[in-house]
Amino acid sequence: MFTGIIEEIGTIQQTSIKENLSCLTIQAKKVLEETKIGDSIAVNGVCLTVLEITPENFTAVLMPETLKVSNFQQIHKNDPVNLERAMKISDRLGGHIVSGHIDHIGEIKSILRSDRSVLIAIQTHRHFFRYLVEKGSVAIDGVSLTVIDFEQDSFQVSVLPHTLAKTTLGIRKRGDSVNLEGDILAKYALNWMHQISQEPQTKLTVNFLEEHGYI
Repeated sequence: MFTGIIEEIGTIQQTSIKENLSCLTIQAKKVLEETKIGDSIAVNGVCLTVLEITPENFTAVLMPETLKVSNFQQIHKNDPVNLERAMKISDRLGGHIVSGHIDHIGEIKSILRSDRSVLIAIQTHRHFFRYLVEKGSVAIDGVSLTVIDFEQDSFQVSVLPHTLAKTTLGIRKRGDSVNLEGDILAKYALNWMHQISQEPQTKLTVNFLEEHGYI
């Protein structure tokens, strides 16, 4: 699990194929501290497993499903990426609970800059909106943000200058694709509601009690 608080911006050094799996080699520094092979690191919000590690970089595996649901098919050498190590139980949860499992790919529809913040509108499939509520949480390229408004085909978030400076959102432009993860609490709530709706609704009557030996 992650928090959506980015620790550093890394750089894609290489894309390769190892044992029929796609891999990314990423230059980093801070996230390499205490990291070992088999650990998880979120790269642009995608939970990846560390396959190899050196003092200057790490290599992570990209599963076919990851390529299918994320924008990693469009990633290139020298691209900057947001990095976050898996959270410790003792850590403060400064953002929100982020699983690192991408739900949809979005596209930056507009960027409106002001002195205090930047308003970014993200266009995506309406199916993703069921995971969002106003003032609720969303992860964009792994960055924990708050939803402030909705339109017919997009939602809007406000990004502080500090977040822009410490993540790749500061260099994003209109038309760029981004990885989206909805609020995991919303997913559990939706699943529970679906299960309830599928259960047969038994009416408790006198005849029912008699038939089953209660009276």
